[in-house]
Amino acid sequence: MHHKLIEKFKTKQATIGIVGLGYVGLPLAIRYSSIGFKVIGLDIDVQKVAMINAGNSYIEHISTTSVTEAISNGFIATTDFTKATDCDALILCVPTPLNKHREPDLHFVTSTTDALLPHLKLGQVLSLESTTYPGTTEEELLPRINSQGFNVGENFYLIYSPEREDPGNPDFETRTIPKIVGGHTEHCLNVGIALYSPAIDKIVPVSSTKAAEMTKLLENIHRAINIGLVNEMKVVADKMGIDIFEVIDAAATKPFGFTPYYPGPGLGGHCIPIDPFYLTWKAKEYGINTRFIELSGEINQAMPKYVVNKLIDGLNNQKKSLNGSSVLVLGIAYKKNVDDMRESPSVEIMELMRAKGASIAYSDPHVPVFPKMREHNFVLNSESLTAENLQRFDAVILATNHDKFDYELIKNNAQLIIDTRGVYRASAEHIIKA
Repeated sequence: MHHKLIEKFKTKQATIGIVGLGYVGLPLAIRYSSIGFKVIGLDIDVQKVAMINAGNSYIEHISTTSVTEAISNGFIATTDFTKATDCDALILCVPTPLNKHREPDLHFVTSTTDALLPHLKLGQVLSLESTTYPGTTEEELLPRINSQGFNVGENFYLIYSPEREDPGNPDFETRTIPKIVGGHTEHCLNVGIALYSPAIDKIVPVSSTKAAEMTKLLENIHRAINIGLVNEMKVVADKMGIDIFEVIDAAATKPFGFTPYYPGPGLGGHCIPIDPFYLTWKAKEYGINTRFIELSGEINQAMPKYVVNKLIDGLNNQKKSLNGSSVLVLGIAYKKNVDDMRESPSVEIMELMRAKGASIAYSDPHVPVFPKMREHNFVLNSESLTAENLQRFDAVILATNHDKFDYELIKNNAQLIIDTRGVYRASAEHIIKA
């Protein structure tokens, strides 16, 4: 049976179902549609589905043109999960957050799988792309599929293939980022390779779904730990009166053995602040304490408070208190040149300042209105950056270094600047590096 399914992928006769049309799922749906596959997008968000079917993109770096072209190629989005029966492949691209105890929250994965179960059929492949701990595919998805009477590896196929999207990065797109694929059995792996080969330039097979799950975690833990290291170095360098950005730039001239990482106000995005704790949690099942991961997490989580303390010091030097001061946060997306707010450290900084009595505003050319968030509530619109507007704030915090900001205008008109991104390298009385 797997040979027949593989042939359908090779000849582009298969129908691809993308479950979850977010920052991962929508680009993948567009990619498959652009190369001639019939694509069905499944999502529980009625408004999102309506926007996509109208040919509109709700994600800034995904053009409306690309959505419109996908629609003209036959792509449809729907909230009707019975359409899963029409698909040969179902690719799950749903969130995997942490709960309030910083433990893995798999309810999006499990509830979505449960919603799909009545509509699965013989000869399908199910691929999980959501970042998670090693063993999730075998422990959570496999029993559910088996409960429907399927024989995984013989008449149904199960794989894990972690997403590697980098929103806003102009150097990479879905097609050019190598794809890790791990299968529950050898037949599953072969089907998974056939599923992704038409859409992705390079496929990297691994021996199991667990190996694929661990690969994704290693990638993000590597980054989290190195960012934690450089954030700690920033604090030490600051105490010594040394510019950490100058040091990193100098160290980066070494042509071997050093990779530059840059400090910031904390970690953001759906991956780096969250994924390491999936392994930390799972490792405890094996009696292992992941000390490097936990330490880097502590350092990175402390950065918003460090930034606010720098702000307090700066205001004190001007004989002002944070309580009652008006503060403008420049950039609330988690990284430059995107509209992605997930886990943004800017929001944590805003919460800390509000708790201390500051009046908060923000400016972000990529986020015109502060969005609805599960854990944060600010009723704010983005402020325009004019000389007059900048001058009315007691301080501005440069939290996200968008290219669209006029940094000379900011420098010349802000009373106090807390620079968390090393934009201003030259020293100035009213600029504090944080």
